[in-house]
Amino acid sequence: MNMIEILLVDDESYVTESLALTIPWLEIGVEAVYQAASALEAIEIMERQQIDILVTDIRMPEQTGLQLIEQAQERWPNIRAILLTGYSDFEYAKKALKLKAVDYLLKPVNDEQFITCITGQVERLRDEWKRVEETHQLMYSRKGEHSLLQRQFMHDILLGRTYSQQAFSIKLEQYEIKLEYGQSAILLTAQLAGRFIDMDRDSTQLIEYAVGNIAEEIFPSPYRIWHSSTPHECVVIVITLPENADRKLYDKGYVQRLCREFQQQVSKYLDGGLSIVMSDWFSFPTIISQLYREALTALYRIQLHEPELVLLDAVANNLQPMNSALEELHKPPTFIHLLESAQWQSAKQKLDGLFQKDIIENQTRESIYEAFIAISNGIIYVAHKKGLDIRKIDPHGLNLLFDRGLISSAMNLKIWSYDLIDTLQLHFSESDSYQKKHIIKQVQELVNRELGIDTSVKTIADRVYLHPVYLSKLYKSETGESLGDFIIRMRMEKAVYMLKSTNKKIYEITTELGYQNPQYFSKIFKKYYGCTPNEFRDQ
Repeated sequence: MNMIEILLVDDESYVTESLALTIPWLEIGVEAVYQAASALEAIEIMERQQIDILVTDIRMPEQTGLQLIEQAQERWPNIRAILLTGYSDFEYAKKALKLKAVDYLLKPVNDEQFITCITGQVERLRDEWKRVEETHQLMYSRKGEHSLLQRQFMHDILLGRTYSQQAFSIKLEQYEIKLEYGQSAILLTAQLAGRFIDMDRDSTQLIEYAVGNIAEEIFPSPYRIWHSSTPHECVVIVITLPENADRKLYDKGYVQRLCREFQQQVSKYLDGGLSIVMSDWFSFPTIISQLYREALTALYRIQLHEPELVLLDAVANNLQPMNSALEELHKPPTFIHLLESAQWQSAKQKLDGLFQKDIIENQTRESIYEAFIAISNGIIYVAHKKGLDIRKIDPHGLNLLFDRGLISSAMNLKIWSYDLIDTLQLHFSESDSYQKKHIIKQVQELVNRELGIDTSVKTIADRVYLHPVYLSKLYKSETGESLGDFIIRMRMEKAVYMLKSTNKKIYEITTELGYQNPQYFSKIFKKYYGCTPNEFRDQ
């Protein structure tokens, strides 16, 4: 718990000495008490110590307490000031209070009144610190949410989900991704090599994050970078350039040299290897999923322990044609659509059509690997959309770049695919209930944490990325209470606590709970408890 430091200022030193000796400072949350006999001495102390509360006499030689407060607040705007004043200065003190100070006390100082006054300011300071801490936590939480959303968005487009230009641009803005639709882009698909291969998942994630940070340093402005892990245990880095950029920056040879420097920096600072497949320039985000598929195929041919740089000369007109058997997965209704709509048997029948064609006849490792990519893309996309951790469902299959036994034959791949569809079916039924409970828990945590902010059904719905009407119906069906009623109930419960345990004024409680009008707050409170806030406090 943060402790408070206080400064007592009075040219009559017996006043400050008496307060310093008689007040139970630690009990009311004050850790250190300093004394000064003049405004000049007070400023010197404030320059050395972190003073939170300044208590000063209003009449002092050379410089008045009001002048001291004004000077202190210019330099330390968060300091809370209290005036000590004689009865003859009462009107002057009231005017000063409106301008600078947060409270005033009449001299001679009554210990009980003094303790009440200081205790109130200590509570307000702690409330302020708590709100600042909650704001920082909220910003950190939102940053974390953006990171997750960015990664999910990247996974979606790599796995083949398409968006309209408007919808795509909106997501770029919402997720704070500094790229633009239609910009010239290069896709780097990187596979960890060397000592990174044997790391556990948590360590690998840290390395992937560090690799992305190094990429941002290697490709400085005007290059713009968006990096993310991928569903297939790789790192992808999208590099874009604005139209007016220096033509040298578009030169593939120049970008290739930067990629080699990128590999060297990873080796130097992370002590590990990195194989990179570099695409040709393309219009972002068109064909990105095809480029990613081509890059995975290229990475499959690379030796894991020997980092390489592979140029993927693929643009819209000369991408490798899709295996004719794989076209079966993309014929309406597509394999992804069948999984997404929980048509499990139809999804298996779709795979039957795939495995009955030339993939079984050819039995080439490359054709089987391409089939694995196409099937796993669909399964991963749908699992992520449902909020399932695919690694918990199948911790080995997704590590195919490191464990290649799965595609030793088409039959192995077929068995794996069917088993995974069965597992998904089981998890989907369980996850629907879990997902609803998770949403309710998330909503309740948001409401409790943000009562003092503009909290409404709409703002909460925006935070959990659901439509307000749908969220209201979901909350009502799961809890039996409307979300709007829950928000009001939490505000009223907090109001009761604050009325009982703090000295805050009604208007302060009103503001802290997110209400603009004290009369409206009193009306709602009376509806709940049968009396006004003032009547409740007086009971």
